[in-house]
Amino acid sequence: MRLIGLAVILAVGPTLAPLAVLAQPAERIYRIGILGDKAADSSESHRWQTFRAGLQDRGWNEGVNIRIEYRWVEANAARLPELAADLVRRKPDLIATYGSFFTGALKAATSSIPIVFIAHADPVGTGHVTSLSRPGGNITGMAVLQTELGPKGLELLHSVVPAAARIAVLWHAGTPSAVPGLKALEEPARQLRLQLQPIGARTAGELEGAFSSMARGGAQALLVFSTPPFITARQRIAELAIGHRLPTMVQGRQFVEAGGLISYYHNPDDTGGTLPSTWTRSSEVRSRQTFPSNKLRSLSS
Repeated sequence: MRLIGLAVILAVGPTLAPLAVLAQPAERIYRIGILGDKAADSSESHRWQTFRAGLQDRGWNEGVNIRIEYRWVEANAARLPELAADLVRRKPDLIATYGSFFTGALKAATSSIPIVFIAHADPVGTGHVTSLSRPGGNITGMAVLQTELGPKGLELLHSVVPAAARIAVLWHAGTPSAVPGLKALEEPARQLRLQLQPIGARTAGELEGAFSSMARGGAQALLVFSTPPFITARQRIAELAIGHRLPTMVQGRQFVEAGGLISYYHNPDDTGGTLPSTWTRSSEVRSRQTFPSNKLRSLSS
């Protein structure tokens, strides 16, 4: 996991001076927009609860010096451009979101409002930032690179089920980071002598057909790329994987709790708590660096 930094508004240590300046005058209330998937989803609720706790730890409290507005896609990707544009029209001081799925829509909607993402799988490969060290533009956040996590997940899956030679890869066709993520699997698959079977799906309604395609193709195990629509549909994905007797490598604790076999991914509690420290001034985007973090987690059911 890598932190892409800009000029920090909310931070600790040596960056407290900007915070003190921005905290004045006392009557100023900063507005935060949040773009997410499903308000009632437990994973979604936990993500933003952790985020708000991180803000409170730094002295930012709802109704006192910040106000938060939420926009939820509610598993309807067709509404994403509309909701992103609506949030931008509100002119918040910052927009927080997660993943390339939402970040891409926000990037299309504004080039001026600072956007901070959680767990973006490939911000450079998708063109959402220029580089990890100098992101440019108005976008920054936590880079949890699919191009690194995917190959490692494939390796771990192979070690758990070494007899499985044909591995299906479930990816979301509307998630920008999925394509470079698939490309990154090709060389490790060759080295491990594995055949990959990429299967794309856009909605929960397409999942049953996707698993039928895996069965027809002779898949013996499954790797699932994390993306907001799949997080929401994690229970159905787990049910279908179990029904098709596919040992499954997933990305995130919530997938394991839903029934996935094993996960290799970042610690979302760390990401949510750290995100408030990446708040930025878009005018100083090019001056900050990317900081490495090794807070990854391997889980099994």
